[in-house]
Amino acid sequence: MSAACRADQRPIRTRRRAALLTAGAAVAALVLTACGSGGTKGGAGGSGFVAGKDGISTVAKADRVAIPDLSGKTVDGKQLDVADYKGKVVVLNVWGSWCPPCRAEAPNFVKVAKETAGQGVQFVGINTRDSNVSLARSFEKDKGVTYPSLFDPTGKLMLRFKKGTLNPQTIPSTLVIDRDGKIAARTLQALSEDKLREMLDPVLAEK
Repeated sequence: MSAACRADQRPIRTRRRAALLTAGAAVAALVLTACGSGGTKGGAGGSGFVAGKDGISTVAKADRVAIPDLSGKTVDGKQLDVADYKGKVVVLNVWGSWCPPCRAEAPNFVKVAKETAGQGVQFVGINTRDSNVSLARSFEKDKGVTYPSLFDPTGKLMLRFKKGTLNPQTIPSTLVIDRDGKIAARTLQALSEDKLREMLDPVLAEK
């Protein structure tokens, strides 16, 4: 290959490297805020959502935005597309086996998932930042988790959410998706059973 060809390719390689570094930095930012005490970020100004004092942000039905493409392989190696649950209320929980608040809240999610399954509620996890899927599987077995979780070790699914909406920003994060496949509520903290129901029940009651 001539020197001219190599010179022409250098900017391309540089641009690709820069793009990868940018994506990596965005994921790293999520990890830096992971497993904190939670809370709210953003606000109602131009975003359409209201950040409550209880750490739960909500958005009026008319202002909700659809979830992005959330599809891929699960922790169990099966194929899953969250869009297939349209018509149900979906509780989407972002978690990692390495995250103490995730371990603390897991029994609450398992309990509420079982109790609401007959009411048209589907729980789905997004497992992230686990280096090996076996860690996620061990977590699910230990906590008795029976609902599916997408395996997202690099955090690429989290980055598909538009900034300024009720996007997940920490680990754990929990979203409630309405029957139309739109984001109705979000929290950036570990949830007790009561707090989880406080998020879920108003959306479940919608007609």
